[in-house]
Amino acid sequence: MSIVTYNNRSIANISAIPGAAKSLTHIKTLTASSSATLSFVNGSSDVVLDSTYPIYLFKFVNIHPETNNEHFEMNFTTDGTNFNVTKTSTTFWAYSFEGNASSVALEYWGTGDLAQSTDDQNISVNVGNGNDESVSGEMYLFNPSSTTFVKHFMSTTSTYNGGDAIYNVRAAGYGNTTSAITGIRFKMDSGNIDAGTIKLYGLKDS
Repeated sequence: MSIVTYNNRSIANISAIPGAAKSLTHIKTLTASSSATLSFVNGSSDVVLDSTYPIYLFKFVNIHPETNNEHFEMNFTTDGTNFNVTKTSTTFWAYSFEGNASSVALEYWGTGDLAQSTDDQNISVNVGNGNDESVSGEMYLFNPSSTTFVKHFMSTTSTYNGGDAIYNVRAAGYGNTTSAITGIRFKMDSGNIDAGTIKLYGLKDS
């Protein structure tokens, strides 16, 4: 086990870092600017999404839509062009309003899931387009290069809603294909992504 050691709180004197920190490798950052989509495709623009890593992690930072109250969503590709992988998923959420007018404990979000559908997968709900509104979160994709197993994914997002509410949305499912997934596309269900960044990381075995 690695041990962090330091002297006089100087980062220059750190002699080792924990294994968990070393195992996460930054691959690519995409920044939206009135963008219809943000896509990570293996082999394109220095993107790695293959057998190099068994797990990939996407971080969403202040994704801001041009259109009010839109869902943030994703889809996979196996050929680098067509984002239409068949998926089965489940989604659930909790939310609360600033004025405490309404809130809900964790519950199943039936309209957010898919059942053997090639449609885009919702990973957030009703993202506001006010100047201070956005969605942030993360999504894991497991072993996308496998030609044996389906491709599992899990996401968690925190959304500031146009109605002054916070939504915590969780989605999980699988791309029902034994072909290697070679890319992923993120978009709003309507309108462009006005601003925000998505960061892609690879997680090593050890």
